[in-house]
Amino acid sequence: MGNYANHIATVQQRFDEALTATGFDSVLIYSGQPAVAFLDDNPYPFRVNPMFKYWLPITESPKSFIYYQPGQKPRVYLFRPRDFWHAPVQIPTAEWQDHVELKVVDNLAQVRSDLGDKLTAAAFIGEQYEPVTSWQLGARNPQNLIDHLHFQRSQKTAYELDCLRKANRIAARAHNAARDAFYAGASEIEIQHAYLNAIKFREQEVPYNSIIALNEHSAILHYDVYDRTAPAESRSFLIDAGALYNGYCADITRTYAAQKSGFYQELVEAVDQAEQAIIRAIKPGMSYYDLHVQMHHMIAKILVDFNFFKISPEEVYERGYTNAFFPHGLGHYIGLQVHDVGGFLKSADGQSFERSARHPFLRLLRDIEPGQVFTVEPGLYVVDQLLEAFDGNDDFNWTRIAELRPYGGVRIEDSVHVTEDGVENITRDAFAEEK
Repeated sequence: MGNYANHIATVQQRFDEALTATGFDSVLIYSGQPAVAFLDDNPYPFRVNPMFKYWLPITESPKSFIYYQPGQKPRVYLFRPRDFWHAPVQIPTAEWQDHVELKVVDNLAQVRSDLGDKLTAAAFIGEQYEPVTSWQLGARNPQNLIDHLHFQRSQKTAYELDCLRKANRIAARAHNAARDAFYAGASEIEIQHAYLNAIKFREQEVPYNSIIALNEHSAILHYDVYDRTAPAESRSFLIDAGALYNGYCADITRTYAAQKSGFYQELVEAVDQAEQAIIRAIKPGMSYYDLHVQMHHMIAKILVDFNFFKISPEEVYERGYTNAFFPHGLGHYIGLQVHDVGGFLKSADGQSFERSARHPFLRLLRDIEPGQVFTVEPGLYVVDQLLEAFDGNDDFNWTRIAELRPYGGVRIEDSVHVTEDGVENITRDAFAEEK
């Protein structure tokens, strides 16, 4: 069997296990539908239910369903409305159709009629809209079933890995175009346009709002304003942007200095080297939390090496100072979702880790295992709001911190695949292929 055939067989096996463990007879998965703006008839961009695209590489078919009962072929109801206002839904021949029973419908009442009494024993997973809200279903988004499925999703199939590699290739191509636009003196909005144009994407087709940050904006962790005019001087550029392939996500961050030498360029290189070093330290069986703490100690050393502090790296970490410069988590699972699920789950039955009081924004606390794909994204920023608590503290070299402020900060992010005997850096491989 090919990678997709093996993938859908694995998905069926995982659903079999989850349904048995939680006592459900079958599952009905809704692709979702566009929500309409308040007091308007204009819909927001459509985002497919991740559980739907887990089965099928179909991301643009709202109001569609997958019905699955263990021991039977998955049944797919693809919605193709009779509609002269919009372009018709295209259903090109593809491999996935060999593994399902496909029915094309133009009215959701056809789904209800076709499934009949089966619905009363089915667990429904998806957003709830009319007319589905009035259907008699066995359960709606049961947490125990969702937890079980989320726990399993941390292990990526060969098909999923292929999709993640291709998503990273697409994103790397766009990143290179954005980098070139920065060096050419473009504004933030022009860099964003260069990014999208390089891969022929609409803005709604990327997995999240791109972070295109020049100068001080690099210190705003989720900056997505996009100034329309270029600054008088472009000193630094941080880009956190991704792409999709068959519904799977790339999430890449790079930071560039306008000047190829000097303090800020050296800081970018130091963070980049630390990021690669922490990836080399990844081993199956270790805790991702421990990896995160190890990264904080490396950031503490960088802070001392660059004269941001007057004390030792050990003291910088123990006194909690690294959290002001590196406030977010080291990384997160990635796959069908940018911040993929299951990072806090201890087991398939829903037991979960408590967030760390010292590192509350870390999204992944599970042990590292072969088959997992997650991001590694250390950062170092001047965030004045976080530094306020230490105002006047003599451990800090405030003059040196002021030198970094006009540049904002630095972040480097790759997605890595853990194997039995090493780590595949999906993102670095993608950049190497897109040279």
